[in-house]
Parts: sequence; C-alpha cells; structure tokens
Amino acid sequence: MAERKYLMRKRAEGFDATRERIVEATAALHYEQGVAATSYVQIAERAGVGAATVYRHFPTLGSLVLACGAHVNEEMQPPLRENAPAVFAGLGTRQQRLERLVAELDAFYGRGAAWLGIAARDRDNVPELDAFLRQVDAGVEALVREAIGAGSPEAEIRLMTALADVSVWRSLKRLNVAPAEFRRTMVGLLDCASGLAA
Repeated sequence: MAERKYLMRKRAEGFDATRERIVEATAALHYEQGVAATSYVQIAERAGVGAATVYRHFPTLGSLVLACGAHVNEEMQPPLRENAPAVFAGLGTRQQRLERLVAELDAFYGRGAAWLGIAARDRDNVPELDAFLRQVDAGVEALVREAIGAGSPEAEIRLMTALADVSVWRSLKRLNVAPAEFRRTMVGLLDCASGLAA
C-alpha cells in the first residue's frame, strides 16, 4: 500500500511539473509573439512535451490563457478593487492621495505594461483576456475613486481614470525624465484634470 501511495504521489508531482513547464513556455511565447499567434505545437516544443500533452492539460485556449494569466498575475500584481481603500489609509490631504495614486500606478505599470499591451492586442479574440483587462480597469478606477474621495462627480472620475490609463503612462514615460519628475508631472496632470471636470 505504501509503495502505491508513493507511486501516485510521484505521478502527481510529474503531472504538476509538466503543467508548470507548459505554463512557463506559454507565458514566454505569449510575451514574445502574442497570444493569438502562439500555437499548441510551439508551446509543446518550448516545454519539451508532445502537443497531445499540452491538450491533455489544457483542452481549450481559454483554459491555457487562464493558467498563464494566473502565472503572470503574480508578476504583475494588478490593483484590486477591494484593496483600494487600504492603499490610501491614513492619508489626509488630496495631494498625498494623488501622490499615492501615481506611485501605485507607476509601480504597477512598471511591472505590467508589456503584459497589458499583449493582452490588449488579442482581447477581441480571447474572452479571458478581455475579462482580465476589465478587471484591471476596475482596479484602476477604484484607485482613482479612493484617491479623489467619495462623492466626486462621475465626469471627474471618468476623466482622471482615462488619464490614469497605461497608454498615457507609456506616452509620458517616453519623455525620459527622472522618476521623481515623472511622478510630479502625473500628479499635476491629475490635479488639473480634477479642476477641468468640475
């Protein structure tokens, strides 16, 4: 009986190790060439397994994208709607809250901008990518709402959320300024936008 349990445990460990190799290979290929352009055959070659093994672990593209997404999520650590209040706990002034918002977004986009771009390219063809990006958008909007305070006009929230988007972050990063100056610029931009939307 003990020998059978040992063999079953070894088989399960092998299954998990193979699955992890497939997920890592998938993430690397998605990063290099995008989600839609990556085939199961390419994943199998990169992972050192047969294509049938990839299908056995992940019978649909959606299941593979979800597994890969969980792997990438750990790296990106996107903002979560439910965590937004804690991000601003103890900060009293609007200036402090805007500075914290910019710092949070700058750190997140620094970790995840490339992955967000990859997901955005194929979001219309892969529902799981669209769902992921909607979740990210909701997290960013929650940070904006917490930063500017309850009861802010919806027009202000929409404008500031648009300015907090990764596309704006990428454009401003191209200015190639020091990190402190970049953050000051973003805080000033958001503060000005608040006045425009009022």
